[in-house]
Amino acid sequence: MAEPSFTIEDFPHARGGLPLLVRARDPQVDLLDAFAAVEPLVRDWLPRCAGILFRGFALGPAAESAANSVERFRAFAAAFGHPLLSYEFGSTPRTNVTSGVYTSTEYPADQHIPLHNEQAYTRDWPMRIWFCCVQAAPVGGETPIADSRAIYRRIPADIRERFERRGLMYVRNYGNGLDVPWQKVFNTDDRATVEAYCRDHGILCDWKEDGELRTRQICQATARHPVTGEPVWFNQAHLFHVSNLPEEARSALLDILDEEDLPRNVYHADGGPIDPADLAAIRAVLADETVLFPWETGDVMMLDNMLAAHARTPFSGPRKVVVAMAEPHSAD
Repeated sequence: MAEPSFTIEDFPHARGGLPLLVRARDPQVDLLDAFAAVEPLVRDWLPRCAGILFRGFALGPAAESAANSVERFRAFAAAFGHPLLSYEFGSTPRTNVTSGVYTSTEYPADQHIPLHNEQAYTRDWPMRIWFCCVQAAPVGGETPIADSRAIYRRIPADIRERFERRGLMYVRNYGNGLDVPWQKVFNTDDRATVEAYCRDHGILCDWKEDGELRTRQICQATARHPVTGEPVWFNQAHLFHVSNLPEEARSALLDILDEEDLPRNVYHADGGPIDPADLAAIRAVLADETVLFPWETGDVMMLDNMLAAHARTPFSGPRKVVVAMAEPHSAD
């Protein structure tokens, strides 16, 4: 029997087995060419460890351009058998790189993006998400991760019960130079198309007097994984809540806007405010469960989006990380 083209290793940065490290034995081993051996490993290990880091593999011949590496990454993600998803009802600016592959969130390099499960602020989300580090930043720019099952267990029981019982309502106001325009969020200029999307996804939408859009959606605070049956902390309340903004930015916005017109905010589903102390406790758990490791150019990381959250640290210098998503799932 031929020796496997990769090794499975304990990752020095891992926490509770997240991520599993799969390392190529030889840098000439192409990740896409190794798919037949990798796929059963993913099927077996991903539900257990929540995330796998593929390191040391090639993404096409060394002479190929970065664009071709992205195409090889796209083909690798698509090979798992689910069509790659478009970025619908997004909350952050991204650019489509190639079919089904997007830039990671295009926030300024000096900003930190907190841990979150992709699109956990909606009732529809991808089950799988892949990241490919085309170019690692010289300083910072990591993609921290954390186990959503461990976060669920660590959230104080009274807070968890309160969030599960009362649910969450996300309120978004688009455009006006303060957030992503609704045309980009919904990938259309047609109001009727927006209204139809909102109807189909349980989103309340209102056109304001200035022509901009406000949406409200009631969503889950926790969820249960459809395969493993495990409960996970699955929301973005700590990210959407106005308390996530630096104090100076928060004060500046509230000086010019009514609270209902903030670009984004979140309440309990009954419209009641969320206690900032609850959010502070949640953020403390997220910080404590964070797994942080430096990217290496060529790394590919695959996460179960319900079992693992991800983030982004500030960075300096050039950085390019692209993302693909697949296997849609709905709370409904």
